[in-house]
Amino acid sequence: MRVISGEARGRKLRAPRSEGITRPMADKIKEALFSVLASLGVEYDRVLDLYAGSGAVGIEALSRGATWCDFVDRDKHAIQAIRANLEHVKFADRGKIHAVSVLTAIRSAREPYDLVIFDPPYADPEIHSTLVALGESGAVRDGTIVAVGHAPKVEMPERLGALVQLRERCHGGSCFAVYDVVLEPAESVPGGLDGESSTEG
Repeated sequence: MRVISGEARGRKLRAPRSEGITRPMADKIKEALFSVLASLGVEYDRVLDLYAGSGAVGIEALSRGATWCDFVDRDKHAIQAIRANLEHVKFADRGKIHAVSVLTAIRSAREPYDLVIFDPPYADPEIHSTLVALGESGAVRDGTIVAVGHAPKVEMPERLGALVQLRERCHGGSCFAVYDVVLEPAESVPGGLDGESSTEG
């Protein structure tokens, strides 16, 4: 596992020891995802990496020009891997690790992100309802892009609440879908991500 492009290109990344719980996105899937984002003209400055695992996807976004990434994962081995990887690629001052649940992170967000990475365990039965909750949260605004990793057998609807699907791709046993957030006119909410139990990267 490595950083594919940008400032930290070629740097190897560490995977969490708890591989049964965390399923790092393969390099070829990650590369395909960022190629699709580029083809869609997606620009991202602030990134939220949910179920971050090794932090590889958020780190890839930082390497490609994002200025900030919040990493969310409760697994202690994942937290250790993210911290080590941020230090290894010298991005420790451009990210923060939040040791909270994904729903807690979503509900506590007060400032929207440009790109949200959502790569849950393949067995997660709540993937659709969590994405609907994300679309109703302060973590997104009109035009936020949500990239979702999923198993081939998981059907990703064309619309999930405020999320409208732009692309879906499968490579071998892994798939991802890219959604655009389309909101009704609403007031913006000031602030930042107030994770209850956070650890700086």
